[in-house]
Amino acid sequence: MSWLQLRLDTHPEQVETLEALMLEAGAVAVTMEDNADQPVLEPGVGETPLWRQTRLTGLYPADTDMAAVLADFPPELVADCRARVEILEDKDWEREWMQHYQPMRFGERLWVCPSWLAPPQPDAINLLLDPGLAFGTGTHPTTAMCLAALDGLPLTDREVVDYGCGSGILAVAALKLGARRALGVDNDPQALVATRDNAQRNGIAPQALVTALPGAAAIDPWRERADVVVANILAGPLAELSDTLLALARPGATVLLSGLLASQADTLREHYRDRLALDIAAQQEEWVCLKGVMPV
Repeated sequence: MSWLQLRLDTHPEQVETLEALMLEAGAVAVTMEDNADQPVLEPGVGETPLWRQTRLTGLYPADTDMAAVLADFPPELVADCRARVEILEDKDWEREWMQHYQPMRFGERLWVCPSWLAPPQPDAINLLLDPGLAFGTGTHPTTAMCLAALDGLPLTDREVVDYGCGSGILAVAALKLGARRALGVDNDPQALVATRDNAQRNGIAPQALVTALPGAAAIDPWRERADVVVANILAGPLAELSDTLLALARPGATVLLSGLLASQADTLREHYRDRLALDIAAQQEEWVCLKGVMPV
């Protein structure tokens, strides 16, 4: 089955009106994207920022009379929107994504392999991953840096906290690298499901990986206990959660923080400075990973 997509280039103040018109005219979905290379990296809580130049795309069934759809739009709204209609061939999007997700190596020992492909080095430490609906495949620089950092740590018989665990990739990697137990925390219940599924896929015993929502009672026994605390989230939450993250780490523990831009590193390091000295351990593109050791 084919689809028709209507593209409009517009400004933030017109987006809500145009989106409503598209949906009223039969669009099954409406998406928005940057049309001026103006990334929105970290909106504030409760904010839904839009780009100064926003591209609005409505998806319509192939038999839709698009001329009639456009004729019903107020001319003053679409006059400068460069309206155009394109044919979109249907695809098995899940299979399309799977074709491009290939095994990746991190550090010296660790491979992350899609669960539907055979590991390229069967004797290596292979983490079989299906991210499901959660963030964390290893393809993003922040995840890649955390995986490489974990590969470089002595994790045998250690206890690890993965705060903001997403797919569970970091917690499961730590266990595959020799950790005894891990705690995965995320505010998305679907992420906890994905974490448990990926642990099972990798032969991790249920008692070796605890999953919990923030504030759950299951987190309490981990306070001042973790040998490694890793959080791959965003700069804002890394600052807001600093007390929570540091409370989980025992004296001498390694703390890894990622999900932040190089331009945000100094501010975050200053925020932690009185409690933990952080250094830039790695940088990929504009992203960095900070590392510190808790005072003894």
